[in-house]
Amino acid sequence: MEAGFVSIGTISMYYREMGRGSPLVYVHGNTASSLWYELVMDVPGYRVFAPDMPNFGRSSPLLEEITIAHYAESVAGFMDAKGIKDAVIVGHSLGGCVAQMLALNRHDLAKALILIDSGSPMGLVTPKDRHPLIELMRTNRAVLEQALRAVVPGLKDEAFFQKLVDDAQQMATSAWIGNAEALSHFDISSKCAEYQGRVLVIRGSLDALITDEMAKQTTEAFPNASLVTLEDIGHSVIVEDPMLFLKLLREFLAEEREPLWQK
Repeated sequence: MEAGFVSIGTISMYYREMGRGSPLVYVHGNTASSLWYELVMDVPGYRVFAPDMPNFGRSSPLLEEITIAHYAESVAGFMDAKGIKDAVIVGHSLGGCVAQMLALNRHDLAKALILIDSGSPMGLVTPKDRHPLIELMRTNRAVLEQALRAVVPGLKDEAFFQKLVDDAQQMATSAWIGNAEALSHFDISSKCAEYQGRVLVIRGSLDALITDEMAKQTTEAFPNASLVTLEDIGHSVIVEDPMLFLKLLREFLAEEREPLWQK
């Protein structure tokens, strides 16, 4: 696996890269980074990229207002810098919203989407009375651990889990509340019909954050979308059962042969 940094304007973005072949881009979720994709980077026949978005991991802070649109612009900038086009984009949680916006704004970049326990095109509202708990997660590791365990119920590797907690603590201070606000204000539901690429929506049956109704809303919003529900999986199949995710990914990629927007 290779790793490095690219400059996108004033932002320095860290990324991981592995393999050769057609492009596949992983977009991580909230309180996360490319580390969450560490176990699923090896995809034969694909050149896999996993950037840390600004505010996360080893990338520098976002200097603009925290919005899903600005995160999508940063991923687009990363792809442009690396010469990536017509990629399959995989987005997890908040990263699923970023992937949706990227696909709508830059048809040339997103050949197809896989949305893992993603916020819907109508966003994900966090009540303001939950903000003190979010701040407590930022400042209290024990509270953060408890919150993260709830979204990865199937993860049994304690050492790797602690790495995820360490990683979450690297998130920019402003992003803890900022990301919640960005998701609350996100709404692209009126534009989803414009995207003609294939979309696979994945939801874990034990996900306490993304409901079955939200997953159905996402699936119904896109013309060429399908929904898969994974039994006994929570919010994060990529770390709870990476082999299962890779199986689903390979099946999806096997059907993804035609160029984007050719119809």
